[in-house]
Amino acid sequence: MAETEYVEERSVSGALLAVVAISLLAALGGLFWCYSLQKDLGAAGRKLAVADQKNAELSQKLEATNARLRATSETLGQSVGMTQKQIELRAQSILAQQKIAQAKLEEVQAATQKQIGAVSSEVSSVKSDVGGVKTDVAATKTDLEATKTQLTRVVGDAGVMSGLIAKNHDELEILKHRGDRNYYEFTLQKGQQPTLLSTIKLQLKKADQKHSRYTLNVSADDRNIEKKDKSLDEPVQFYTGKDPVLYELVVNSIEKNKVSGYLSTPKTAKTATP
Repeated sequence: MAETEYVEERSVSGALLAVVAISLLAALGGLFWCYSLQKDLGAAGRKLAVADQKNAELSQKLEATNARLRATSETLGQSVGMTQKQIELRAQSILAQQKIAQAKLEEVQAATQKQIGAVSSEVSSVKSDVGGVKTDVAATKTDLEATKTQLTRVVGDAGVMSGLIAKNHDELEILKHRGDRNYYEFTLQKGQQPTLLSTIKLQLKKADQKHSRYTLNVSADDRNIEKKDKSLDEPVQFYTGKDPVLYELVVNSIEKNKVSGYLSTPKTAKTATP
């Protein structure tokens, strides 16, 4: 019975030891876990502190970035505002210039239209003038043809058939344009010194307007020839020169103490000298 109690006491002690051992093991496990947890918490805390520091730095950087963005935005807004204003002013200036240019263009167009109208009137006038000139030319041609038919040849006072005789200035111009002979117009006044024509001199001695007759002296080759009582439009002829050639003079107008006409010489004769 005593052995039984001993055995029971040993069983209780063993169980108790086991419990104590288990408790110690549990305590040690708990301590180890607490230590591990503390260690993990410390590491986590350090990581959290680092993270907080980084977050603070990021926050500062973000704030600085936001500040720069706000400044940039304000500057950009001001620039855009100024640019918009400048664009509006430029647009207004361009519109004003366009209005001025349009006004000038309209003014130029009006002036051009006016000039075109004036030119058109002048062209119409010129056309009328050209038409009139054509008519005048046709009439002149007709008159010339009529005048040519009036030019005649007659026997001169020297008994030689004369060239064509001009009875007025217009007919004389026709003879000049024919180019057959040389022609010199003259006007002689009674009482004046002799007038030099080509190689001869003429001096009026008498002019009878009533009877259309005259008398003059011809100086040629150092001799005087009197042509007395000659008629209007009569060819007065004489020879002169080293190799004598025929000269003719015709008086177309007889007034009181004055006669007018022309001298005709061959193309081979000398020209008039002062």
